[in-house]
Amino acid sequence: MMKIDAGIMINNPLEAGPAFKLVEDAGYDGAYTFEGAHDPFLPLVSAASQTNKIELITSIAVAFARNPMTLANIGYDLNLVSEGRFLLGLGSQIKPISLNVFQCHGLNRQHE
Repeated sequence: MMKIDAGIMINNPLEAGPAFKLVEDAGYDGAYTFEGAHDPFLPLVSAASQTNKIELITSIAVAFARNPMTLANIGYDLNLVSEGRFLLGLGSQIKPISLNVFQCHGLNRQHE
């Protein structure tokens, strides 16, 4: 059977819980956030507290701008609070956005 997920766009992370609950009540299998105007992880904490069945997903969280250990901790904690319903989706992003928006210029900016 095919799963159906919904994308959630919010203006305030506090809106995530009620929005995800509506999606769950409508019968969707999961709902996802993405890296846009807000961090993709914070809304899922609120969503985990107000839902019981749906999968809580990051459609795209930019990996390049984050420390791997931080991502591991966030993923572990979200999986705990959601009781195993968290799915981590990472994206590498494209070079101009990584360099200009996140100002991650790599080795040429590192000094001894």
